[in-house]
Amino acid sequence: MPPSKPAMVDDHSAPDLEIVGNQLTIHPSGFTGGPETQDEITERNLVRHMARFRENPFDFLREVSLYMSGTGWRAYDDVIGQPIFYSGFSERMKNSILDSPLLQDKISELAKGRLTVEEKEGLLAIKEGATMDDKRARRRTEIEGNLLEVVDTMMDKMICKMESKRFIRGAYYMCTQMLTRAYHQGIHVSSEEVLRLRAVAETAAKKKQSIVFLPCHKSHVDYVSLQLICYRLGIALPVVVAGDNLNIPLLGPFLQHAGAMWIRRSFGNDPLYNTVVQAYIDTLLQQGFNFECFIEGGRSRTGKLLSPKFGILSFIMDSLLSGRVEDTVICPVSTQYDKVIETESYISELLGQPKAKENLADLLSSSSVLSLKLGRVDVRFHEPWSLREFIGQQLTRLDHPNADLNTKLSYADRGRILRTFGYRVLSEINDVSVMMPTALVGTVLLTLRGRGVGKGELCRRLDWLCERVRAKGGRVAHFYRSPTELVVDRALEVLGPKLVGEISGLVEPTYYAVDRFQLSFYRNMLIHLFITEALVSVAMYTKIKQGGGPAHQRITFEELKSQVSFLSQLFRGEFIFPPEGLASNFERTLGDLEKDDVIKITRNSSFTPLYIELSEAERLCGRENYDFYCFLIWPFLEASWLGAVSLLGLTPPLDGPSDVWIDSKKAQDSAQVLGKTLYHQGDLSYFEAVNKETLKNSYQRFEEEGIILVAKNKELKAGASLRLAPEWAPQRDPGTGKVLEGGRLWDFTELIAQSRREGKNRRDGATVSSRVLAMSDHVGRQLFKNAAAPAPADVSSRQMRRNAIGTEAKL
Repeated sequence: MPPSKPAMVDDHSAPDLEIVGNQLTIHPSGFTGGPETQDEITERNLVRHMARFRENPFDFLREVSLYMSGTGWRAYDDVIGQPIFYSGFSERMKNSILDSPLLQDKISELAKGRLTVEEKEGLLAIKEGATMDDKRARRRTEIEGNLLEVVDTMMDKMICKMESKRFIRGAYYMCTQMLTRAYHQGIHVSSEEVLRLRAVAETAAKKKQSIVFLPCHKSHVDYVSLQLICYRLGIALPVVVAGDNLNIPLLGPFLQHAGAMWIRRSFGNDPLYNTVVQAYIDTLLQQGFNFECFIEGGRSRTGKLLSPKFGILSFIMDSLLSGRVEDTVICPVSTQYDKVIETESYISELLGQPKAKENLADLLSSSSVLSLKLGRVDVRFHEPWSLREFIGQQLTRLDHPNADLNTKLSYADRGRILRTFGYRVLSEINDVSVMMPTALVGTVLLTLRGRGVGKGELCRRLDWLCERVRAKGGRVAHFYRSPTELVVDRALEVLGPKLVGEISGLVEPTYYAVDRFQLSFYRNMLIHLFITEALVSVAMYTKIKQGGGPAHQRITFEELKSQVSFLSQLFRGEFIFPPEGLASNFERTLGDLEKDDVIKITRNSSFTPLYIELSEAERLCGRENYDFYCFLIWPFLEASWLGAVSLLGLTPPLDGPSDVWIDSKKAQDSAQVLGKTLYHQGDLSYFEAVNKETLKNSYQRFEEEGIILVAKNKELKAGASLRLAPEWAPQRDPGTGKVLEGGRLWDFTELIAQSRREGKNRRDGATVSSRVLAMSDHVGRQLFKNAAAPAPADVSSRQMRRNAIGTEAKL
């Protein structure tokens, strides 16, 4: 195999700075990005090469003494930001929260409400010599005292307890030791980005403003790495919002003293708890303490960004809109990994296994953390921005040019600003994310036809993919001008033989995907860069799959646009699309594909597109570039098709009532079983299409479209239930009871199927349709047999609201 060129080299980039303790090492730039010469971006490794006791006990003991004595930067003195880690910090924070007028008003309101109830029920007995007003006043004081005790308990469980510098120095050392055992190449950051962040932090500290870090969330390592970076750079550690499922013995108190703020996974209908959280966030932002929460809520099990969760964002925005906080600084953060520790457990969850309860033994087991070599962690910071300025811009766009932050906004307008806030952060996280070698290699392996790929072809396609990533404005890690072969070897070593196998004894080393499901996690890390190309490609596939010559495989501009529009709506909750809108994205994507010589566009004399087809060059190269885009999205298309097929089985049987409600979780679990059956029988091409998260997103999309009605019976405290909307339900044969082809749901399913990959069992058409339909009906009948279901009274209004949201999203 001839030597290939160094992977992804940019001779104009400034050198990286690798910081190891007090040593400074110069390396070439760690990544390149964008189609043109980039601004000089340097990189530094903040944690690496910690001394080990067995290897060098003298250096190990020396390091420990430096941390415990707080020598040099380890002292964590004179940090940029408000004072933290001193005795009495937690008590001062509690007092500030209790003094909040918002909390005081809520306590007064709840006490007044309770007093009114007791008075109506005759529970206020008047003692001799006391007036009713006296009794009311005493009882109200008593209720308020009880509520204050409840608040005190809530705060004690919730607020972070950053009290001791000695503790945080020890915690930093211990976490760095553990992290560098797992990620042996350390945490890398951009020098320019962290210098900019320090400058922003200094300005914010003078104004007593908070920096709100909003990272993506792929692993438990995310919050550890950001805390380590802030510590090493001398920036005040942020208070980190964390779900109380991690508040387990030993680990919970440790994290709380390191900055964790524990909140319930669900607030339920508890106005007091809701107000305590708001008052705490108000206090942090008013006093300029740095803050961190994960924009996606929980960890992404699929590798790509999830839709934003608006709970904590809503609290932050309300702090400003109410005037209680003047301004705060928003900083989106991207954290990427060569390999994520938890992927194996993620796959088990996605295949329907119950989520394991968090425990310290699993988190710290030597097999999963302490003895692995998982490469490096790459953290990037987007340019921070003012939330106040952002809200002002949105008010202008909402035709409120004279409005300020104190203007009373409608519920709908607040919702629009909040959604724009969330999706802007996700877009900016994608903008600064660096594509790691494991993601690049995993993507190539999953987007090639055939059983395996030779080393030379793997390197060639990796170079092509890196060029395409940069052309889309993405960033690619190249690891210091190493040749492509070395980058590939490094990625294969980190992925390991459980994910990628090698066949030896051949003309050249040949690799194949062993665990395609788990490998898809890494492919999904870069799918956002090519989502519009993928949609155009599978929309064209509706014609290309029919075969014949080029004239038979071309598609009209209007047909292509219609199918792309349909698919964009289908996946609007699955992917983060470019913000320019459907029409603009469609035209730009066609232009890019034509420029890359993947497609040919026939235009009329007015330069209006008439037909789109594969270019001659693309046909001559075996459609390898076009196929790449199709392979990216076909698994998600299969999942949507599976979800729609499973709904066909929810057609009510002839021998039962038509308004039976099915438990939503059981319906999705049954869809998973149906998908596994179809996969093993050859009717489903991708096993990853049965993953729980993608099916859940499909059902959400079907609910927004009005195909299914979803409701929750609050009285029974049961989970959500669903049924087909009557206008979407297929007909059954009056004689046999079989579900008949045809109707709105059938047409919807067929529209998805038009872009599906042609498989070995697809060419027998009607036979497949009848078999799949019969299997879906069989699964559905079992659900109806086990269902019990009075219709929830509020379903019509709920569904109307959801349909309204769906219509608004389309517009």
